[in-house]
Amino acid sequence: MTIEEALDKIKSSKFRGRFKLTAADLAYIERVGIDTIERHAADFVRGKLSEAEPKNDGRQTPMRGHPVFKAMHATATCCRGCMEKWWRVKKGVALSETQQQKAVNLIMAWIKMQMECWRRSGALAQNLR
Repeated sequence: MTIEEALDKIKSSKFRGRFKLTAADLAYIERVGIDTIERHAADFVRGKLSEAEPKNDGRQTPMRGHPVFKAMHATATCCRGCMEKWWRVKKGVALSETQQQKAVNLIMAWIKMQMECWRRSGALAQNLR
């Protein structure tokens, strides 16, 4: 499945569609840079999802507080249960490096899509002034 196909798939979910980046999220991304956000995404995926039995699975990813957390919920990469349901990634088995990178790629594609929506609306430039 391509990133575009995955993004299309999650659009069908009312719950996943609730998540949007705010002006504050975008300002944070602009301030620290997209490369830093990608490193955060990789760190969060590794720390919260990579183990076969992650601690507090199903509750380990906050709903807010960092743009990557919102992206993880929006893309069903927030817990192993969601990853199994949406992406058929088996619970009880540690994520491979490839699986971790695919999750990061999907998270980053969603973030970039959100940023593009803000840019197209002209709101990003106004909110960063």
